[in-house]
Order: sequence, then C-alpha cells, then structure tokens
Amino acid sequence: MTSSSLPGPDRAPLAYRIGYGEDAHRLARPEDGGRPLVLGGVQVPSERGAVAHSDGDAALHAVADALLSGLALGDIGQYFPDTAAEWRGMDSRVILERALGLVRERGYAPLNVALVVTLDRPKLGPLRAEIARSLAALLALPGGEVGVSFKTSEGLAPDHVQTRVTVLLGRLEPGDADV
Repeated sequence: MTSSSLPGPDRAPLAYRIGYGEDAHRLARPEDGGRPLVLGGVQVPSERGAVAHSDGDAALHAVADALLSGLALGDIGQYFPDTAAEWRGMDSRVILERALGLVRERGYAPLNVALVVTLDRPKLGPLRAEIARSLAALLALPGGEVGVSFKTSEGLAPDHVQTRVTVLLGRLEPGDADV
C-alpha cells in the first residue's frame, strides 16, 4: 500500500466495504413480555419470544447494523431509538429497508451476508433455508450469497437469542441505482 492509496479526503470511494452487526434479546413467555419469536423475517415456532421495543427480530437488527457500520453510518438505535413510542412493535423489515436505503443512497449495495444465530432452543436447523431465502429476498441477493449458521450457548445463556452478521458491500456502477 502506498501513501497515495491510504484513506484520505481526496481518494476515490472504496470498491468494497465490510460491515459487522450484532443484536441480542432476552427471551420470555408472552405473559412476561415476550413477543412472537421472529428471525430473519421468519416466525419461529416457540413458547418464548424476544423482549423488545420493536418486533425483536435480532437477525434483521444485526443485518441493519452491519449495513450501517460498513459505511460508518452509526447504528439502528440512532434511527429508531427504543425510547420513541412510534417504533413500539415495529416490523423490523422497516428497519432493514431504511438501512438498505441509506447504503444505496451512498452508492453501495450488499453483495454477501453471513448470519450466525446463537439460540439454545428451539432448534433452528429446519428453518435454515427459509431464513436464508427471506434475507436474500429482503436484500435483493441471490440465495447463494446469504449464509446462515446456528449455534447454541451450550447452556451458558439459555434465556436469550444473539445474532452476529458480516456483510460485504460493493460500490454500485452508474446505472445500478435501481438494484
């Protein structure tokens, strides 16, 4: 790397950017404040769901944060604070659409997404393809560009769901703005 290729005010925009996001929610039964469990836009059959201000889709929250972090745009809490009544119960697809819009406004689009969900139960393996398809559709990506992995906490944190996401963003070419 030469000094002329280092980041600075006069350099051309990077062709690729990498973003990272995380989210976690406590799980509870409906009578204790748990909402239906939703991951990646897919409702997961479960006796417990996320305790959250929005619908608590930890996967979509982490993807949105990864999109934002890839372009140094902050995090979803800046755009959708959990102290604002207007966002209570909001569908997390709205959060993702806003983050995706901000990324596209700056001339980038997601090329690849890798999601890891840590959840002790229920087991998510049977929903892997559905969650991957849902994320691919929401991000306008081919299915093979969305990786979905599942882990357990090995009993260390059985009352929560946690998600981690990396995203590769690519610079749009002129005329690609409708992607």
